Amino acid sequence: MAEKKKKGKEVVKTVKFQAPAGAANPSPPIGPILGQAGVNIMEFCNQFNDKTKDFERNAPIPVTLYVYSDRSFDFTLKSPPASYMILKALKIKKGSGTPSNEVIARISQKQLTEVAEAKMNDLNANDIEAAKKIIAGSARSMGIEVVEG
Repeated sequence: MAEKKKKGKEVVKTVKFQAPAGAANPSPPIGPILGQAGVNIMEFCNQFNDKTKDFERNAPIPVTLYVYSDRSFDFTLKSPPASYMILKALKIKKGSGTPSNEVIARISQKQLTEVAEAKMNDLNANDIEAAKKIIAGSARSMGIEVVEG
């Protein structure tokens, strides 16, 4: 059951997962995911690590893997998740366990703009203001208050 054609080949499987930038290896969880897809695990790890060598090491990178009928593959990368980028901007370990009751940090408009600009290509937003609203929503859901300034 073919999903679509890409580069003139038939895509037989599409797999989405996250992998640590520059540190992909055949151990779980990546190895089993790729094994089930019928992909050469070491070949993927080498290509992925090469493509992500300029990213912050171990940052979670969303990957979309396209597996073709001849067992070859291709993949696309996105920027790290908004929640990860917000935590890095604020230099905190994790969000609130009860975001509706507990505010654990505050994010400024400047920090919000930086995260929104970094995520702009991956967001469904037409301009930076729309992107900032999306990122602000993510921050609020983590127990982080958006403040002016």
